[in-house]
Amino acid sequence: MQNRISHLLQSRVSLAPMAGVTDYVLRSLVREYCPDCLLTTEMISSEFLAQNRDQTEILKSDEDHHPIAYQICGHKPHLMKQAAQRLSVQADIIDINMGCPVRKVVCGHDGSALMKEPELAYDIVQAVKEGTNKPVSIKCRLGYSQDDMNYVEFCQKMQNAGAEFVTIHARTRSQMYSGKADWTKIKDLKENIDIPVFANGDIKSVKDAILCLEQSKADGIAVGRGVLGDPALLYRISTYIQTGEILPDPSAEEKIELMKHHLAREIEFRGEKVGVKFFRKFYPYYISGIRNASKYRGVLVMEDDYKQLLKYFDIISTDSLNQTEKV
Repeated sequence: MQNRISHLLQSRVSLAPMAGVTDYVLRSLVREYCPDCLLTTEMISSEFLAQNRDQTEILKSDEDHHPIAYQICGHKPHLMKQAAQRLSVQADIIDINMGCPVRKVVCGHDGSALMKEPELAYDIVQAVKEGTNKPVSIKCRLGYSQDDMNYVEFCQKMQNAGAEFVTIHARTRSQMYSGKADWTKIKDLKENIDIPVFANGDIKSVKDAILCLEQSKADGIAVGRGVLGDPALLYRISTYIQTGEILPDPSAEEKIELMKHHLAREIEFRGEKVGVKFFRKFYPYYISGIRNASKYRGVLVMEDDYKQLLKYFDIISTDSLNQTEKV
């Protein structure tokens, strides 16, 4: 990692961005456990920033969130430059989204669609470089489709444009999140560019991280969906990389306590009404593997009262404990 981004990558683990998920609260929770990993914001639209639409929730960060990358998306170089200029005050790294596979993003010529237009992607990197004195990184995929896996040539071009760091999700856009991430292909990229490469996709445990690093030869790991219901995962992966120690996964009871803490933080950040509704997406991950999880999930997503939710959490915890004792 012999470039100016090296000192920002204090850990070989980073939090991958997920729209509507890796919000200020989740980033803060990850930081509570892992003090030196790279955090990344949710995707920030350069179009929205140009229109002065309220992005307060996404942009918010604390002093201890550093190092942090602010991820921007768009396909108009001048707007991407403006976004980089605006965000450079808070960001340690400006990350460009070239990997989001979601239809409405791709149809707008953003995200993974840029992998079909490498010349435009090149211009965007250069424009962002003009707009910031901070390191610039990209996040991409293997390609747009199985027949067009151009990730090596694409990332070489982005490096030539000035990108200093790559995170690559080991699927194509057409795969979305189906099938299995092919970490072995990242090894080809690592052998053909000179900037740091972090591998992303299907890393949901320390064992996954170990296997991914072995197969990809990547400089580090970017964890996305694996932190859902388990915000301490990055810390456990980082601990293994640094010491070789494999820390135990959280127990069901510990995950429920984490769920309480997470919900409380969302309510503090958003208010009770909005916070409770926003948090519904996290229930399946926190109670996964618990007896009667499907039944409990159905009850939790219908409940709007915070105090009643806490009572349900206690019931679930007791049920889980009884299940463990019987085993």
